[in-house]
Amino acid sequence: MNVYTAYNLCIHSEIPLLETMASSGVADVTVCLGKLDDISRTSLDWGHRFLGYMSETGSLLIKDGKEIILDPVPGATDQMLRSTVLGPAMSVILRQRGLLVIHASAAVINNQASAFMGGSGWGKSTLAKAFHRQGYDILTDDVLAIDTQANPPLAYPAFPQMRLWSEAAVALGHQASELSPLHRNTSKLAYEFNHGFRQVPAPLRRIYVLAKGAQHDIVKLDSQAAFTELVRHTRGISNLKSSEFVTSHLRQCAHLINTIEFYRFTRKPSLEDLPDLIAMVETHLSETGEEAFGGEKMPAVGTC
Repeated sequence: MNVYTAYNLCIHSEIPLLETMASSGVADVTVCLGKLDDISRTSLDWGHRFLGYMSETGSLLIKDGKEIILDPVPGATDQMLRSTVLGPAMSVILRQRGLLVIHASAAVINNQASAFMGGSGWGKSTLAKAFHRQGYDILTDDVLAIDTQANPPLAYPAFPQMRLWSEAAVALGHQASELSPLHRNTSKLAYEFNHGFRQVPAPLRRIYVLAKGAQHDIVKLDSQAAFTELVRHTRGISNLKSSEFVTSHLRQCAHLINTIEFYRFTRKPSLEDLPDLIAMVETHLSETGEEAFGGEKMPAVGTC
């Protein structure tokens, strides 16, 4: 099997993942191919044993935070299987292992993680790439796993790949033709990198909830609004429906909003304003008790 590291876990996989994830060690999670036709529904609990189906890739059984079994449909490509493993399947694995998993990118500023939470198409990956281009380490561009029981809460590193629309890639210094499509059913491009990827967990300081508006603005959220947004943007919330997982999820959300700060980050939809947005976050962190340049910051990078 191929051996990889992602989300602070050692993954042994029959399916090729990313070369930039290559690693070694004893398996925390295994990814195998197998037939799932005979799985009894009575053996599932929609928590520790979850059976799902995706029309583009096939059936998948995810067990105990340790095992993913894929039964691909005819024509499913390695790229599509990889996206399924690293996205939806790992989101379930991480939740089964007791982590809170949200739709967010995260950059490390002053040795602490600032996360940018929002749905698909709201600019998470674009902001992550903009921070990376300015010299900041990146933890993830889309799926953020959080250990809410750590003190302070810890944000876990995903893997060194960002998914960009072609317009965003060009605005951030790339030639779209130099990047590969993520897979055949999306127009997003895959940007893989080694330099500037944070490989160990970082303390999570705050979460910015992304919004679109007529002007740039950052406003602190009260606990009720923060709780609503956190639940709304949790990964796999409709999949793991056992009472144990629902109760645990609500407890994690309540604990996190009492531990870190939440802000609504409203932005005009303009790629030209990305440098201003980075400066805006740096200033906001500094003015609210976080020195944006106080910790380690890698040299600014270009297009590599």
